[in-house]
Amino acid sequence: MNRLSNENGRNISKTTTVGLIAGDYVILAADKRATGGFEIYHKSVRKILRVDDYIAMTISGLVADTQIIYENAKYIAKRYELNTGRKITIHSLSSYLGLILNVYLRFIPYIVQLLIGGYDSNGPQIYYLDLFGTVSREKYMATGSGSPIALGVLEENYRSNMDLEEAVELAYNSVYSAITRDGYSGEGIDIVIIGPGVYREETRLFKHEIISQS
Repeated sequence: MNRLSNENGRNISKTTTVGLIAGDYVILAADKRATGGFEIYHKSVRKILRVDDYIAMTISGLVADTQIIYENAKYIAKRYELNTGRKITIHSLSSYLGLILNVYLRFIPYIVQLLIGGYDSNGPQIYYLDLFGTVSREKYMATGSGSPIALGVLEENYRSNMDLEEAVELAYNSVYSAITRDGYSGEGIDIVIIGPGVYREETRLFKHEIISQS
């Protein structure tokens, strides 16, 4: 994630994350580069965070703000389960987080873009949340500085009848295409697959070719 100072001295994080639905599965993908200004600070950052064994979220925005919202997501999910004896639905969790973002917008807004995806009794779902607290259900979406490029790849190639393997490759290719044009994204791509009884993670790191000159 890239961290740049804005006019208020806060740090802005840039990245590329995507999410899409294929059959009973949700696929989330994100790059691994952390930068500060024009410098690369870290090459192995996780931007897909596990909330529970059936739900995850991708993060982009202010680093501290995304961490606070993620901790809130885990707390809300756990509290709901303890109080009701049932797992919170993905829609309900997204609505709770959207309410938090909307309330704080009038004071000190959380500068974030989030994708919340997973599989519950209502099937596979992806919700997009912005800093205004807007919550929208999507079949595919991208966030972060590389999102215009990633979203173009998704719009060109997404089909509702894709199989899981095709969907995973599309998620990968959409982030990879953004990485080739966005200096704030890079190093590799994390992929999370969520479906009925399935939560699977994989990482694809890039191998940098060294060219020697005599």
